[in-house]
Amino acid sequence: MNFDIFLSFRGEDTHLGFIGHLYNTLVRQGIHTFIDDNLPRGEQIFAQLLKTIESSTISIVVFSENYASATWCLDELAKIVECKKNDQLVRSIFYNVDPSGVRNRKGKFGKALAKHEKVKDNNKVQRWREALTEVGNISGWHYHYGYVLNDHSCANFSILMAL
Repeated sequence: MNFDIFLSFRGEDTHLGFIGHLYNTLVRQGIHTFIDDNLPRGEQIFAQLLKTIESSTISIVVFSENYASATWCLDELAKIVECKKNDQLVRSIFYNVDPSGVRNRKGKFGKALAKHEKVKDNNKVQRWREALTEVGNISGWHYHYGYVLNDHSCANFSILMAL
């Protein structure tokens, strides 16, 4: 199944608030949007997620504090960068994180990668580093604590206007 937008995010950071509002806003605008909605992780499901990324027109990466601690988020990100090289549109949202921390792999992003290096293949971790830098360098939207997307702001929601 093809989607207009694939949302990549770390659920524990954003799912109950921001991502839910973003997803509902996109759907109300008639944009066919994929959200994993707490799918159990596993090889078969992950293979399907990769196919969904490939078949989506746009990927929106929502970077949050713990995004890089989840290897499946980093695997999604690496696939998104691969698809970007094949002309898929990629947009980034920096949710309570500084974009420079993402692209320079500082703070929690750097700590998470250092932890992954101890147990994962170095080539894979290097792909993740490169993907963080590439997508972190894309001009994106910034959201900070306390910002709530509501129906009044949805009419002017800049992501929708940029699509």
